[in-house]
Amino acid sequence: MQKLILFTVLAFLAVFPIRTVGQLPISAVQENSNQVKPDFRDDLISFAKGFLGIPYRYASAKPEKGFDCSGFVHFVFSNFGVNVPHSSKAFKNLGMLVKPEDFKVGDVLVFYGYRNATQIGHVGIICEAAGMNSKFIHASSGKVKEVIISELNSEMYKRRFFQCVDVITEK
Repeated sequence: MQKLILFTVLAFLAVFPIRTVGQLPISAVQENSNQVKPDFRDDLISFAKGFLGIPYRYASAKPEKGFDCSGFVHFVFSNFGVNVPHSSKAFKNLGMLVKPEDFKVGDVLVFYGYRNATQIGHVGIICEAAGMNSKFIHASSGKVKEVIISELNSEMYKRRFFQCVDVITEK
C-alpha cells in the first residue's frame, strides 16, 4: 500500500511539478482569464481522496508517515501549486471568506479546537459542497485517526465551525 501511494505521489509530481509559491499552475487557469478551470477543484479532491485511510500523525505532512490536519491540507494544495501553511491557526486570516451558500469543492473549512473552543485547531477541504450540509476530507485525530470524509453538519463539527475560506481563487 505504501509503495502504491509513493508511486502515485511521484507520478503526480512528474505531471504537476512544484511551482512558485502562491502561483497557480498554468493548467489551472483558463486562457485569457484569471478564472480557475472548473475541473481544477475536482482534480484537487480526486487527488486528496487517494489518501483516504492514511494514518493520522501529529505535525506530519508526508503520506509515507501520516498526516495531521493542516499537514494534509498543505500537502494536497502544494501538489497543485497552491501555497498554504502547515498550521491550522494560520488559516484564521488566510484566503477569502466564503458564505455557506457559496461553498465550493476545494474551499477550506476552519474549526475551533476540540479541547479549546477559543483557538483554531482543525482544517479540512470541502469535497461535496452543500452549504452547512457539505462534506469535507481531513486528517482526523479522533477515534479513527486517519484521513476520512466527514459531514460538516455533524454535532462534532457544526459546533466547532469557525469559517470557510477560498485559497484557490485569486483576489
